[in-house]
Amino acid sequence: MKLATLCYVQRPGQTLMLHRVKRANDYHEGKWNGLGGKFEPGESPEECVVREVQEESGLVCIDPTLRGQITFPNFDGEADWYVWLFLAQHWTGQLHDSLEGRLAWVDNDRLLELNLWPGDRLFIPWLFGERYFSAKFLYKEGDFQGYEATFYSPGGRIEHESYEHQTDVAEGAFVPVYEPVDDTFCWLCGGAVSKRQCKIICTQCGFTRDCSDP
Repeated sequence: MKLATLCYVQRPGQTLMLHRVKRANDYHEGKWNGLGGKFEPGESPEECVVREVQEESGLVCIDPTLRGQITFPNFDGEADWYVWLFLAQHWTGQLHDSLEGRLAWVDNDRLLELNLWPGDRLFIPWLFGERYFSAKFLYKEGDFQGYEATFYSPGGRIEHESYEHQTDVAEGAFVPVYEPVDDTFCWLCGGAVSKRQCKIICTQCGFTRDCSDP
């Protein structure tokens, strides 16, 4: 079991993101992430996130806001990860180079265009909402398998969401015939998609599937 924090540092209209392109054998290689890392002994989530952001960027967060928690069972094939997610809208200091990757301020309306983990495309919009969330995101060998989430509204309302990616086809089951137009939209939310290496990836919700015309 590994405990970690993840922070999305804000300035007007933009979010600080880390492009993981520097470390050898990085499980996140090529992906864009927020800033953060593992707890040190005795730290609270707030102490951890302030230290990690300062180490990775030079910025000192002031009163970062806890927005949610996500469990990633066996995410890297070695351990379950439990991650506390923060927004930081107030900070001091100057950016410095990060050993983890390349830092960049990204326009908020372009965040989902980055090379993100599929689950990140789901939870990043949640960070900017009013509801606190607790979720479990499932991956298998790097492929997104689904999620379960509970949302807690300020007024006390509790809502649940879930999605499971179905990949197995039972023997004798009906297999539909797809047309090229089927690869022009997300089957889950109807949003715009991009096509990479015979994968169809939704730019809004992150749903990923094989294309129908490989």
